[in-house]
Amino acid sequence: MDSVMTIAAAVLLYAGIAGLCLAGILMSCLGLSGTWLVAAATLLALLYPGSGFGAWWLLLIFLLLAGLIELAEFLASGWGVRRRGGSRLAGFGAVVGGILGLILGSFIPIPFFGALLGMLGGSFALAYAIEYQRLKVHQQAGSIAFGAVTARIIIVILKVAAALGMSLALLAGLLLAG
Repeated sequence: MDSVMTIAAAVLLYAGIAGLCLAGILMSCLGLSGTWLVAAATLLALLYPGSGFGAWWLLLIFLLLAGLIELAEFLASGWGVRRRGGSRLAGFGAVVGGILGLILGSFIPIPFFGALLGMLGGSFALAYAIEYQRLKVHQQAGSIAFGAVTARIIIVILKVAAALGMSLALLAGLLLAG
């Protein structure tokens, strides 16, 4: 009976790790912080004594990477806006617009893409509105808002790549430990 419980616990552990990694990748596709979920999956693997996985250094690298991605995201929209001559307020507006767009876009009946399109549209719309109010020139406001959207897309790609890479590194570590 003990071996059945041990096997059941291991199956639940690995299912939980896989679920956290998959959720982290999917969240990253939406521009959310999925890398933290992959780090949590790594912690789960480290805390389970039966996994044989003892790579605490990997968890530290994942935490550092997740923090650096958060910093990059914080700076990206402002960078995209300012690179095209926009104001700090428009950079902040792009972040807020992206969050609001993500929420509103999740009501669009296209799974996953509705939220992503909402995030990009919200970033563009709020950055554009702020810059148009400041400059009174459609073309320049549009160019600045497009910079915010470009930066958001780059960050989403970075987050997905990081979450996927972290998940694969964790999988490789678990396979080598087991």
